[in-house]
Amino acid sequence: MITRRSALMTALSLAPLAASTAWAAPAAPSTDDNVLSTEAVLRDPEIPVAGNPDGDITIVEYSDYRCPYCKKVAPDLMQVVNDDGKVRLVLKDWPIFGGISVDAAKLVLASKYQGKFLEAHNALIGAPAKLTESVMSDALGKGGVDVARATKDLETNKAAIEAILKRNDTQAKAFGFQGTPAFIIGRFRVPGALDVAMFKQAIKDARAAAQQKK
Repeated sequence: MITRRSALMTALSLAPLAASTAWAAPAAPSTDDNVLSTEAVLRDPEIPVAGNPDGDITIVEYSDYRCPYCKKVAPDLMQVVNDDGKVRLVLKDWPIFGGISVDAAKLVLASKYQGKFLEAHNALIGAPAKLTESVMSDALGKGGVDVARATKDLETNKAAIEAILKRNDTQAKAFGFQGTPAFIIGRFRVPGALDVAMFKQAIKDARAAAQQKK
């Protein structure tokens, strides 16, 4: 019997990023300095790193703050990252729901200028999926974010923040992701929500693949 987990692991084994044309080289020249390169995907200097900054495996998550599956998977992802201790976690805002999702993503990114990116992310990923301006502001405030400063920093750094969202969108679409959440785990692309066991297996497989490449 093929379970969701076995199907996922089969997909993982068949979809190494090294074999992806989108990963190996952009289809066309990019104005974002090789936005699809390994370095740009895994180590965007404009996005703060959660987990262990010196970890041996990187997980990149593309998510939307109104995505119910993103909200559901968030506690499991953080548990695995914290329990493992050697995972770099890069949280990339991909507001595919549009509207207030875009506003939320911009405010979270603006919060990095006060050193509160992760706090802002956690506040909104834990907020109700039916976001409103008041719900968003209240959640951010309770999460320790100075909302007034974030709003001001957003205006000051609007171009840089919008460039980040554009890079994230370009990457996610190039990898063939059609919804959120979506993940890059080591050299593997993984669409859809995972549970704790799936995350652990994916990380194990990514480490094994990295060892084989050495």
